This record gives sequence, C-alpha cells and structure tokens, in this order.
Amino acid sequence: MHGLGIDAGGTRTRWALVDAAGSIVAEGSVGGMSAMQLGSDAGRDAVRGVFAMLAAQVLAAGRPVRVCAGLTGFDGVGTQAAQMLAAALALAPAAISVRSDVEIAYLDSFAPGEGYLVYAGTGSIAAWIDAEGQFHRAGGRGVTLDDGGGGYWIAREAMRHVWRNEDEQPGIWQQSAMARAVFAQVGGSDWTLSRRFFHGQERGAVGQLALAVAAAADADPVARGILEQAGRELARIALALVRRHGARPIVLGGRAAQLHPLIAQSMRAALPADLPLTQRSTLAHHAAARIALHSHD
Repeated sequence: MHGLGIDAGGTRTRWALVDAAGSIVAEGSVGGMSAMQLGSDAGRDAVRGVFAMLAAQVLAAGRPVRVCAGLTGFDGVGTQAAQMLAAALALAPAAISVRSDVEIAYLDSFAPGEGYLVYAGTGSIAAWIDAEGQFHRAGGRGVTLDDGGGGYWIAREAMRHVWRNEDEQPGIWQQSAMARAVFAQVGGSDWTLSRRFFHGQERGAVGQLALAVAAAADADPVARGILEQAGRELARIALALVRRHGARPIVLGGRAAQLHPLIAQSMRAALPADLPLTQRSTLAHHAAARIALHSHD
C-alpha cells in the first residue's frame, strides 16, 4: 500500500510516495500551480496539465491508494482540484484529500499548538494550528495585495527600484549589479521585456526573479536592502500571531527564505531576543505522504 503526498506551490509541485512503513520509495517534481488558477478555463487546463505530468511520474513508480495534496491558495472550499487529481491518478475522489500547502508545511514542523510557522515561498504567510486543530494566520493575502518577504515581493521590489531609476536616469541600470542580473533573467533591458515578464506569466514564474536579486546581494547595496526588508516583513507576520496568541517557538521555512542568509538574519534581528527562531528546509511533500498513509486509520 502506498500513500502519495503532494506539495503544490507557485514555482514547483513536488510529490513523494511512501510505503506502508512510512519510508519514501520515490519522489519527483513537475511545474508549479495554485488554487487561484481554478477560477478560469485556461487556469483549469494548466492545472490538469500539471496533474497529468505528475500522474505519469507517480504511476511509473507505484500506485497510491490514498493521496494528500497541499495546494497553495486553497481555502478549504471546493472539490475541483480533488476531482482533477482523482481523474489523473485513476482513483476515487474519496481517496484524495486536498488541504492548504501551508497546513501541510506546518504539520511538517510542529504538532498542533506547539509553535508558529512563517513560510516564504512565492508568497508569505505565518500560520498556527492550535491544539483543537483550528488554523490561524497572519499575511498570506496574495501577492497583489501584500505577501511581504516572499519571492514575488522580492522580485517586484527589485523591478520597481530598477525602473524608477531608469525613469530618472535612462541607462543607469548598467551601473547596478542587481539591475544587470534582473535584466539578464528577463531577457534584456527593454521595457517591453520587463512588462511581458511581470504581466504575462503566473506568479510563481515571476517569483523566480528573486534568485537574481539574491545573486546580486553581495555586490549591490539595494539588493541587500531588499533582502533585509524581506526578513523584517516576515518578522512582522510572526509577531502578529505572537501578539494574538502568545509567545511560541517560530520556524522559518520556504524556498524564498533560503535565498540568502540576510533574510533570516534580518528576521532574527527584528524579533525579541527571547523568541526562539529556527530555520529549516521543510519537506512538505514527505509530510503530506505520511498524512495520506494514515488518513483513514
């Protein structure tokens, strides 16, 4: 008997297959996706395509009987994602459990009630699941509104700075290590390329631009400042939960948080010294697989 765990984020969708003993027997990844895509025909087609690629990889390794999928942007309402995934894997919809990706990441870090997870991926959120299983949040409102400190936010801040400078001094980008790295990733310094990059792609693809910002940080003070501010943004949402629910240990997770040490360092500096902060590489697809295995015990 196999359980399948899925961690679907804006940049990548990762999966893991576990055997009856809970050991990982296979894992892999396909393109990113989010629950927000389910609101349009084009988005639903894209999600079906991601699930089809994932199913091909999974079924080549084994056949799961239960699935737990953590999906970014999922609000706990609706069955479309479960039905699509069930169809791709040739399983009954009842064998599929779809949750928020942050809920899965939290359970990979803490037992309910123990601490706060601050997760910085394409977006950002602080989460606490209390001892009764109730989910509490700060942030995570979406990249258009906020999600400060996430990969998309870092990318947007960098691009905003670059183009404001270009408005005032055309060509000044050539003197900035960050601007050179950003334009190299988008394909050139022409505005049409930046516009197409930001407005013609899914948010996860845009968030990848944060890699260029991190790569320039050691040579560019503006890039360093953006990453330091990202850490302060992540501290802000952690402190929002602390003020509401009391002091608890904090775990910092997510790939954007690992872009550069400045992010965690700045977050640590913005928190009270007596608040424990640990950074860890969350393996949410592994946690989801174990949840799937025991979901009907």
